[in-house]
Amino acid sequence: METSQSNDPCAAPSSPPTAGDAACELVTVPARQGLEAVDILRRGACEAVGPVLHDDGGDTLGFLVPAGTAAGWDVPGSTCTETDGRGLRLNPQPPVEGSDWLLPPGEADLATDPVVLRRALGEAARLIEAADSCR
Repeated sequence: METSQSNDPCAAPSSPPTAGDAACELVTVPARQGLEAVDILRRGACEAVGPVLHDDGGDTLGFLVPAGTAAGWDVPGSTCTETDGRGLRLNPQPPVEGSDWLLPPGEADLATDPVVLRRALGEAARLIEAADSCR
């Protein structure tokens, strides 16, 4: 996968990540489900959420997850951008014009645990379905 700093919240590393680097991939979901999941994660007793990117134009949220997540990611309605085993490092600047950090790097954990994110996205989908069926 080709990436660049101007198009991704992470920048391709020139060398293997060190302890100060955060290797990551990006799980993208519809904004409504993502915002609900962020709320679920932030309410959790010990479940933390990593940096989250909001793309105003595409109406999506992107959750930073550890490198390698894409290999096993199978949550319907979402995608996980693979890094071909290289991992990517965080860039604190918003990566694309029209997007911004909902939870910026430095104010959040390094990355969201994919197991915890999967559970939160499932709960968010159920809450949205229940709310929509009550209309």
